[in-house]
Amino acid sequence: MIWRVPRVETPPALDARWRKTPWRRLPPLLLRRHMGPRPAHFPRVAAKLAYDRRALYVIFRVRDRYVRATARRRQDSVCQDSCVEFFFVPGRDLENGYFNLEVNAGGVLLFHFQRQPRHNPVPIGPPLLRRVAVAHSLPRRVEPEIRRAVTWTVEYRLPWAGLEAYRPVALPAPGTVWRANFYKCADATSHPHWLTWACVNRPQPDFHVPEDFGELRFA
Repeated sequence: MIWRVPRVETPPALDARWRKTPWRRLPPLLLRRHMGPRPAHFPRVAAKLAYDRRALYVIFRVRDRYVRATARRRQDSVCQDSCVEFFFVPGRDLENGYFNLEVNAGGVLLFHFQRQPRHNPVPIGPPLLRRVAVAHSLPRRVEPEIRRAVTWTVEYRLPWAGLEAYRPVALPAPGTVWRANFYKCADATSHPHWLTWACVNRPQPDFHVPEDFGELRFA
């Protein structure tokens, strides 16, 4: 899987609105694959990305049901909630580790660095963590679960500065390639599911498979 990430002159306003400049003119990346048995509830998940010299900008839109958001603080286990996730290697090399950035429907963030999959994850420290700005369309806490059809969005700004404290970083410019995958999960909801962008070759749900990451090509 390959996705082209465009450069923007003006960064998007951070307000979780899907239909605004520059998002409205960019095509969506779609999460059409699943891990494990096909889920009874299969949300429609789309994401868009853009970058400039300071940051990467990401927005997710989820057409969903059975939505839950109970995590209270940054670095809580947001994968138990209705959650969208971005795993990335800031370059082509897999041996120097990868990042996983996860945001639940209420905008609560988990951000870790992994030298090896599922082995001694390193929580991203305050100097970088507090600079990752997040906007979200639903309330911060969603409990009880929303069982009706609902569309929710999360949007965030990931600055380049600070990533290099964890591993070498290929700063985006035209021609730069990163490895990445995008996920949607809802582990502790009434209708759990594990959706992916790039296919993950594992019989059971497991997002920590960097060898199956697709490519982000910066334009």
